[in-house]
Amino acid sequence: MSDRVAPAQATDESRPSLRRNRNFLRLLFGRLVTNAGDSLYAVAAMWFVYELTGSTVYTGIAESLLLLPLVLQFLSGPLVDRWPIVRALVSIQLVQALAVLSLPVAAHTGNLTVELLLVTIPLLALLNQFVYPAQSAALPRIVSDDQLTRANSAFSFTLHGLDMLFEALGGMLIALVGAASLFVLDSVTFVVAALSFVGVRLPPTESPVEGADEIDVSEYLADMADGVRCLRGSVFVEMTLATMVVNFGTGMTLAVLPSFADLRAGPALFGAMLGALGVGRVLGAAVAPKLETVKLGHVKIVGSAGGCLLWLGAVYAPWPPLAVGLFALAWVPAGVSNVMGNTLEQTVTPNRLLGRVASVTASASTLTLPVGALLGGVAGSVIGTPSTMAIAGSTLGFASLVYAVRPRLRRLPAMNDIDPEEFDIGLDSPPESEESDGG
Repeated sequence: MSDRVAPAQATDESRPSLRRNRNFLRLLFGRLVTNAGDSLYAVAAMWFVYELTGSTVYTGIAESLLLLPLVLQFLSGPLVDRWPIVRALVSIQLVQALAVLSLPVAAHTGNLTVELLLVTIPLLALLNQFVYPAQSAALPRIVSDDQLTRANSAFSFTLHGLDMLFEALGGMLIALVGAASLFVLDSVTFVVAALSFVGVRLPPTESPVEGADEIDVSEYLADMADGVRCLRGSVFVEMTLATMVVNFGTGMTLAVLPSFADLRAGPALFGAMLGALGVGRVLGAAVAPKLETVKLGHVKIVGSAGGCLLWLGAVYAPWPPLAVGLFALAWVPAGVSNVMGNTLEQTVTPNRLLGRVASVTASASTLTLPVGALLGGVAGSVIGTPSTMAIAGSTLGFASLVYAVRPRLRRLPAMNDIDPEEFDIGLDSPPESEESDGG
């Protein structure tokens, strides 16, 4: 389980192609399997909570706990940089396997309670905040520079592109064998991932982190403050606020989706709706490069308005397959705007500030997801599931209106026409900050 290899193995010249790179293939396979486990667990846990309680309030609490660690994702970076990567990956997989296995054991002995699920859900979600950054940190150490783009593409597909497959499969398996049996399968996936990670051999880093067992909290907070300061007054504040509103609606929907599926067709529809969400985002990401001549502001106005109408159509569709199809199409504009928004942020932000800016905007954007899930569960019990989902979908219409009435948002440029000087991101940063970025 060593993180080190002989120096000769660490050179770019001796690294094989990706298809023959055993370290890369082991890391990729482990990522695929652990992502399958994460997706199956999320579907089974949410359905089990609903099955035990029949209450959208409890599913709202569970979804909120599942999403809450996303808000804390920026905290994982300093720890990942200091931990032995392979040892951390293996340990996390084994802890997840044991935690998940405790659920079917509790069900078999008659001790499974919603309280146990509500404790396990945030534990596993929190552990996941370390897995993917650790894998990404390992990647540049096992592939050459000219292979990195293709390697990252493969990793991105296993993380996002296959979510839809695993979530849809999870819903079908619950319908066939039950949630408890799915948890057993889930625990096996984490063990398989751990075995795959054990064989990964990483070369030593060229510049080891000094004081790896220490974290300078004051320095880290100062870096975060720089990220907030350079964003203050910029168009990204308005963009983030609009995204927070949409994510609030997304959290509401995820909280009541088990109830919505139960009203229409059962757990298979639950998995299919989650899968449709992933399909829409992947299709949108694939379409985005073809729209690089279209202004981002116009994409957000038209796309969000269209997404709102498609979302409402999915809520009131009389036929479950139609609901799934409309829900997938409703997420296509989100996939497009996510890619274009990230491109804009990466283009206009100085490299020395990009990590801090990205972490601030990502954490702020996801802050409303768990809040929306919590309140969505309550709303579902008061006004009903369809009405709650309709209100959630209307947040897209609100975002479209915001982009239409705010001049800075409406005039956001096309991706091939971005002028960083028009955005003033970080241009007033003090000289010492620039010097500290150094190497």
